[in-house]
Amino acid sequence: MAGHRQSLAAASLKLPALLLLWIFSLNWGHAVAHFDPANMTELQKHVSFFDHNKDGFITPVETIQGFVAIGCEYAFATAASASIHGALAPQTTPAGTPLPHLTIYVENIHKAMHGSDSGVYDPKGRFLPQKFEELFKTYAILRPDALTLAEMHAMLFAKRDLDPISWAPPEIEWGLLFTLASDWLGFLHKDSVRGIYDGSVFTKLEKKWHPSQSDI
Repeated sequence: MAGHRQSLAAASLKLPALLLLWIFSLNWGHAVAHFDPANMTELQKHVSFFDHNKDGFITPVETIQGFVAIGCEYAFATAASASIHGALAPQTTPAGTPLPHLTIYVENIHKAMHGSDSGVYDPKGRFLPQKFEELFKTYAILRPDALTLAEMHAMLFAKRDLDPISWAPPEIEWGLLFTLASDWLGFLHKDSVRGIYDGSVFTKLEKKWHPSQSDI
């Protein structure tokens, strides 16, 4: 996990400026959220864990709170927030929304999908069960219901596309989740991987690290 933290450390320097811009942008308000909470795609559910007040918008502060809730240190959470919002907010913000674009719009999260992913989401962010099962049939060698770190890296390597810029995000995302959600024997279980896609694994991690707060 230290390597992943170091890869985002520089981004933490941008956070104070990003937060000031975000606070200043509150005067302009948000565009209207048009997504239906009862009919979200799995990708929308995945990111909605970080939408603390469930209004359809994810702010930099909410992202920090979410990472801390699942067991990350505050320094990592701030760096991750700066990196994530700097990359995803402009892609999900509706056209015509005043600058700065620092808020992630849950309804448009599919527009921020990066290359070299696992292929388990379709272009709209819907979960594809067949593709999910294929991951384990292909890469879960030691156990059919879990991935080792080496098997996970083999999967990520095989899923790389021709754009090297898209290689790092899956490595960071999966590496962090492996660190937080694998068992003491070094296996990332199938139910935990399934929970990555719909965000339910985040709720489990929050209960693990902050049991009293998760019940509030």
